[in-house]
Amino acid sequence: MPLKFRLLSLSAAIVLLSSCSSIYMPGVPNTPMLTTKGEFAAGAHVSLKGNLNVNSAYAFSDKLAAVVNFGSLNNEGRKKDVKHNYFEFGGGYFKTFGPEDNRILEFYAGMGTAHSLRTHRNFEDGVLVSTDVYDSDYTKMFVQANYSSKKTSKVNILGVNFGLNYGTAWRLSFVSTKNFKLNNVPQLNEDNIFIEPVFFTRMVLSEHFQLQYTSGSNIGLRSRKFLNAGHSVFTVGAVLNIGGKPQIK
Repeated sequence: MPLKFRLLSLSAAIVLLSSCSSIYMPGVPNTPMLTTKGEFAAGAHVSLKGNLNVNSAYAFSDKLAAVVNFGSLNNEGRKKDVKHNYFEFGGGYFKTFGPEDNRILEFYAGMGTAHSLRTHRNFEDGVLVSTDVYDSDYTKMFVQANYSSKKTSKVNILGVNFGLNYGTAWRLSFVSTKNFKLNNVPQLNEDNIFIEPVFFTRMVLSEHFQLQYTSGSNIGLRSRKFLNAGHSVFTVGAVLNIGGKPQIK
């Protein structure tokens, strides 16, 4: 794996382990790698903390496509409980190019909604001293650019060669809270703009089925108390593409 991907993966893991209690949690950006009319793409991705993301896309022409994304997390612990759900939809443009027509540019824009419920417990000498409950809806608008390639490099695992694809997605998300309450007391709503660069690697298992590793970061452009960049993207998953142009060996 190229050095830049390894370094990004390490930084994403560090951020993930040290993340704070931000209301906002980014999902896995949709990177369908569409190539032609009638192609369908779907992916399911999960993080170490059990955050499940499902993406789908359909090319209804040789250049235009629709995307739908949703995700869910229900994680309970001694000090913190997190429940988070989101839904997004949008559309965009894709284009293949290059000497062998195996490189892909995709541009998407859309909107979504989410709900975040977080319970934080504070202990002193093993005794519970306080509990804070953060409950908020939020809305999102996003624009996104993807670059990827279907030209495969090779990796040998236990004597078997697998193809590898690489890609990146850069997303700009405009997020605003609604009905934000702390311990059931209404709070001032917040907004923020997030830059979300993501890199992904796909291991080709068959013409239509691949495993995907995704890592990325989350950068907030505004200083906010609750709606901040407290989480990164660090997932493994599987993707399915049906009806597209064949992989370049």
